[in-house]
Amino acid sequence: MSAPTDTEAPQQPDPKHKFTFPSALTVLVIVTIAVWVLAFLIPSGQYDRDDSGAPVQGTYHRVDSGQSFVDRLNDLFLSPVNGLYGILDPKTSLVAPDNTGDLYGSAGVFLFVLAIGAFITVVFATGALDRGIGRLAHRLRHRGALLIAGVMVVFSVLGTVEGFAEETLGFYGLIVPLMLALGYDRMTAVGAIILGAGVGVMCSTVNPFATGVASSAADISLGDGIVLRFIMWIVLTAVTVTYVIRYAKRVQKDPERSLSGFLPGDRDQEEAEAHAVEVPELTGLHKAVLTVTALVFAFMIFSVVPWSSALSGKADATPYGFELGWSFPELAALFLVAAVLVGVVAHLGEQKLSSTIVQGAADFISPALVILLARGVTVIMNNSKITDTVLHSIEGVVKGTSSGIFAIIVFVVNLPLAFLIPSTSGHATLAMPILAPLADFAGVSRAVVVTAWQAASGWMNLWVPTTAVTIGGVALAKVGYDKYLRFIWPLLAILFVLICGFVAAGAAWT
Repeated sequence: MSAPTDTEAPQQPDPKHKFTFPSALTVLVIVTIAVWVLAFLIPSGQYDRDDSGAPVQGTYHRVDSGQSFVDRLNDLFLSPVNGLYGILDPKTSLVAPDNTGDLYGSAGVFLFVLAIGAFITVVFATGALDRGIGRLAHRLRHRGALLIAGVMVVFSVLGTVEGFAEETLGFYGLIVPLMLALGYDRMTAVGAIILGAGVGVMCSTVNPFATGVASSAADISLGDGIVLRFIMWIVLTAVTVTYVIRYAKRVQKDPERSLSGFLPGDRDQEEAEAHAVEVPELTGLHKAVLTVTALVFAFMIFSVVPWSSALSGKADATPYGFELGWSFPELAALFLVAAVLVGVVAHLGEQKLSSTIVQGAADFISPALVILLARGVTVIMNNSKITDTVLHSIEGVVKGTSSGIFAIIVFVVNLPLAFLIPSTSGHATLAMPILAPLADFAGVSRAVVVTAWQAASGWMNLWVPTTAVTIGGVALAKVGYDKYLRFIWPLLAILFVLICGFVAAGAAWT
């Protein structure tokens, strides 16, 4: 950002000086320092542990952390390193990079994020996904309700399996003219794009940046709880699609009821139709890339689902012989191999494929860094022995509640956290070390806590102004943010009630 000059300025405020919410990385640096300071004030304590290392309810007691000021300063200095490859010493329960013991850092998830970033970037580099969505929208351009449903369902599928969100910003130039040509308004396009992808992310089934990171932090499989999340995704996607279509038909019938209004030329059907240019057909190469991409994600789902537990309903069911039980090391390798496979199928060539993989990993370094910074915060809490103290304080709040009420409390508590930490990866890494043991105390599956957490994060990200998806989307569609809030608030209320019902039922079921 260039420095302001000393020339005469107009009376209106300089937009360069407008407040902007800090990035997730900056927020986590602030959180790291704040937690480090609070560790001097919060009493140290710990629970007794069972054979699996889980805290035993009712055994919390105060202990001396045994750390000097220099030790604490060293933890602050090394927190990003410990967040990546810190080792937990089983004897002292302290985390340090040169210890001997189990990996406490998030190196596995870190590499997984970079690997899937490389894969997604290679897929987009082929142009197959963009053209596939473009062809779908163009072929349905004369069937309004089907077009809205088709776009939203595709975006929702991509959201639930790979966190499709920022990528939607490239589709406004295509979707907005199509909606206007069909007699709808710009708000219809905004709803179809933001809500289509957003409800998919909110009901993530195997989304690596939400469900994946949260499951890793909760020490459960990515496939745990997938049945509940899948049912939830179907229902909430159907409700959201119906909501947008209902609004669109109301505007089509009576344009005066549009919440966004119309800009000059918006009501000119022929002008809008002229923007809906013919999208090139899918080539055989594009079809092959889309097929490989679909198979990769299908195989990922197959590899992580605990099929015996999912089909029998018993958490301790004996695994079937065909179950793979893959976790992040195998998945990271899968997506690296898949990135190369897609590049070979698409004939990208060795140099372009190599550079695209590197670029993809580089583009996803930000969420990867968020994960290790957030993990570094938990290291500070662990080494100063305040994690169990915080857990004990929350235990007192939820003690005696039913499993259903507990699940709803987890959802509600995470709403303000999702606003403060809009990064799903950072939010999950920070919250799960506290929330997952709470689930054990409440007799609730940790997978339900993951579902409640990601629903809170996704629900907030449908409307908060701290996300590029929302603010960027309304700006590209030329719709006021205040008007978007008027459009979405009834749906937010409906989704809030449905989510509470789902997580409560899921807690009771498990």
